[in-house]
Amino acid sequence: MNKQDRKVLEEAINDIEKRKNLVEEILDNEQSKFDNMPEGLQVSEKGQNEENISSLDDARNLLEEAIQLIQTAAE
Repeated sequence: MNKQDRKVLEEAINDIEKRKNLVEEILDNEQSKFDNMPEGLQVSEKGQNEENISSLDDARNLLEEAIQLIQTAAE
C-alpha cells in the first residue's frame, strides 16, 4: 500500500470516528432518558427505547470494529 492510500484510509478513519462520536452522543442521551424514566414507564411502550439503545450500541461497536480493521489494513 502506498503513502497516498494510507492517507486516504486515515481520512476514512477520521470520518468514521466523527460519526461514531455522534452515535455515542445520541446513545448517551437515550440511555440517560431511559435511566431517568420511572420503572413503570421503562416496561411500557415508551420503554421501547431500550431496543433503540441496544441498536445504537451495536452500531457504535461496528463502527469501532471498522476503524480497527482499516487501521490493520493500513499497517
